[in-house]
Amino acid sequence: MATFEGTRTAPGLRFAIVVARFNDFVTGRLLTGAQDALAAAGVAPDAIDVVWVPGAFEVASAAQHVAATRGPAAVICLGCVIRGGTPHFEYICQAAAQGVTTAALDSGVPMAFGILTTDSVEQALERAAPGPSNKGYEAAMAAVEMATVVAALAEGRS
Repeated sequence: MATFEGTRTAPGLRFAIVVARFNDFVTGRLLTGAQDALAAAGVAPDAIDVVWVPGAFEVASAAQHVAATRGPAAVICLGCVIRGGTPHFEYICQAAAQGVTTAALDSGVPMAFGILTTDSVEQALERAAPGPSNKGYEAAMAAVEMATVVAALAEGRS
């Protein structure tokens, strides 16, 4: 029986980070967390593309384009949607999640979902605090693991 598993290091691999500008007081912190995780995984700074988009709704489209044009081993999708007083929150959250899923499946490139969907600014900031519990950090580590498991599967090595 063959068993395949990713690793938490990825020197030599390229990554892309698509980050929403909306709520940038949170997404900037998620971006820093993702960059810290990639550095911890041995990814060179020049092997990382950062793509800024207006909001969480636009993340999936940019992720699909960067997957098709830049050749990353994985794409890290970052954003922050904070619940307001209208149903807009539900529409954007659903569209963002479905969009990233579709982009990953259509492109064949692993995509990590680091789009926060919170009830308050306080919850968002808590999830974007420095350190390994930062959701940008967690998404980047998931991307590293998925990129390396996909590479292992492609090479047929367990």
